[in-house]
Amino acid sequence: MLRSSQNLPERLHALRSRMAAAAASVGRNADSVTLLAVSKGQPAPLIRAAAAEGINDIGESYLGEAVGKMEALADLPLTWHFIGRPQANKTRQIAERFAWVHGLDRAKIAERLSAQRPYHAPALNVCLQVNLAGEASKGGVTAAEAPALAAAVAALPRLRLRGLMCIPPEETDPARQREWFAKLRMLRDSLNAGGLTLDTLSMGMSGDFESAIQEGATLVRIGTALFGPRA
Repeated sequence: MLRSSQNLPERLHALRSRMAAAAASVGRNADSVTLLAVSKGQPAPLIRAAAAEGINDIGESYLGEAVGKMEALADLPLTWHFIGRPQANKTRQIAERFAWVHGLDRAKIAERLSAQRPYHAPALNVCLQVNLAGEASKGGVTAAEAPALAAAVAALPRLRLRGLMCIPPEETDPARQREWFAKLRMLRDSLNAGGLTLDTLSMGMSGDFESAIQEGATLVRIGTALFGPRA
């Protein structure tokens, strides 16, 4: 057995307990938050162990690494999420293999994903990445740019615009963490008031997921807190 998998049930129990407590603190049901297991850098057998513990949603950022794991785990009913910024030369495989894309921030990439999504597959679920602090090191549109991109993506035939995603500045103070996540929630609400029907806030990682849940996250992207350090 993999050394990391020996601690997996214990880590997962602790993680789910923290998620439930965060949800309860603001009157939410823990079932309203999906745990997306971020498995980049982790081996396929560890993902298989996670699936045995009830994890269904798997997030990968590197296409080449993800494809190998998908093939090794093809017997499992997993939902695969691409959580990086799709590159133009990789959109076909992403469109063909994944159920979700979380890092969409360019209309050109959205158009390619829509055109390359197989017609026999359901629409590709997508979240727009918003760069809340204008950090040059991170992808994402600004809040001001989001409405135009959202409208363009919502009009594409093979995509389903589900919501927004962010990677805010790293903060240790929970109050500061919540301020960033509140900005994304309010942007989602503004877009919905304008006629969209976004139901997903993909926000919160191992260091700040509790604050994200308190501000309305419907999906938290957890790697280290679940699997431990990457291999």
